[in-house]
Amino acid sequence: MTEDVTVKLNWDSVEDLIKLCGIEPGGRVQKVIDKDVMDFSRPYCPFDSGNLATSPYAATVVGSGEVTYPGPYAHYVYIGEIYGPNIPVFEDDSGVPTRFFSPPGEKKHPTGRQMEYATDINPLAGSHWVERMAADRLQDIIKEAQGIAGTGHD
Repeated sequence: MTEDVTVKLNWDSVEDLIKLCGIEPGGRVQKVIDKDVMDFSRPYCPFDSGNLATSPYAATVVGSGEVTYPGPYAHYVYIGEIYGPNIPVFEDDSGVPTRFFSPPGEKKHPTGRQMEYATDINPLAGSHWVERMAADRLQDIIKEAQGIAGTGHD
């Protein structure tokens, strides 16, 4: 035998319901999404000294909906195109430049040459790492966000 049960839920406002579900701006769902983007993007991010790959953990306001990779070089590395002018610096007698620099105050411009990324530490390293991560892991991010929505815990 089945019995019908009627439940009526009252909220003072839609805002209260949104907050209860954790989907308000800066709420627990956005925080989970932001953290997942940083964590899941790490293997896709170029890794030399590790500064770029770890930089969003200090530069991002978790819950803002924006993950920030700071630094003057982050944009160029993300785009994956070498910007110049690049003046070679020879610090030994090998005849091979050891590094390059651009004169201060000169506007940089794309050279048309693609960057090459080391993949010994992060085999997935390359340009546009967040988009490439999202193509592979978006469903994982959505699943975690759905799991935390409405649970009332972080």
